[in-house]
Amino acid sequence: MIQGFMQGIAYFFQGFTLITQKGIRGFVLIPLLINIVVFSAAVWLAYGQFQSLMDSLTAWLPSWLSWIEWVLLPFFAILVLLIIYYTFSIIANFIASPFNSLLAERVEKKLNGLPLPESSGFKAMAVNVGKALGSEVKKMIYMLKWMPVLLLITVIPGLNLIAPAAWIIYGAWMYSLQYADYPMGNHEMFIKEELVVLRKNRSHALGFGAATTLMTIIPVVNFFAMPVAVAGATAMWVKQLSR
Repeated sequence: MIQGFMQGIAYFFQGFTLITQKGIRGFVLIPLLINIVVFSAAVWLAYGQFQSLMDSLTAWLPSWLSWIEWVLLPFFAILVLLIIYYTFSIIANFIASPFNSLLAERVEKKLNGLPLPESSGFKAMAVNVGKALGSEVKKMIYMLKWMPVLLLITVIPGLNLIAPAAWIIYGAWMYSLQYADYPMGNHEMFIKEELVVLRKNRSHALGFGAATTLMTIIPVVNFFAMPVAVAGATAMWVKQLSR
């Protein structure tokens, strides 16, 4: 379990090396630009929502309980960051999904040395854009099924103490599905089949997803999270999941 988890983390960080290689760099630019725009908006919104939340808490608490604000500060900061960043990550991946599939295709060719299929490249992307967006919608539906449970944990007193951990585990699993879908989707696999593969490699998936989650919530660094995660997930597919 631990070995698989660490290998999953290592696959993610392989993405840094892969996106800088010749033949791949050109396919990183558009996903990178989309991520920069979307996550810049996320940073602005997260700051505004956090300020509003803390102002409301200050107004509600009596002066003799003002010290509670500082106790709750880290909890609310983590919670706001996780919720907003997961939401904006879904939006960014939806917009960039056709380009991410293309990036995964090129990374896989680099790793296994096999020729690309005839239906590849930007021409194939134009034909398959509907399929890519449809796959994103199916992933969103799967992700949203678990949202009510997480929201209940977040608002129930006492139980909400585990909310940040629950959101992190949720994010790790969903990120592994999100990015592994690109290389697996290129092989005509669909979400039900992808989930079977990921469950058989659960520790690898959670390790990869945990590393992705960490990079996604670090300002500025998170601009590179999408292309790095696509490349890393493709490496995990070639070397582990496809077996």
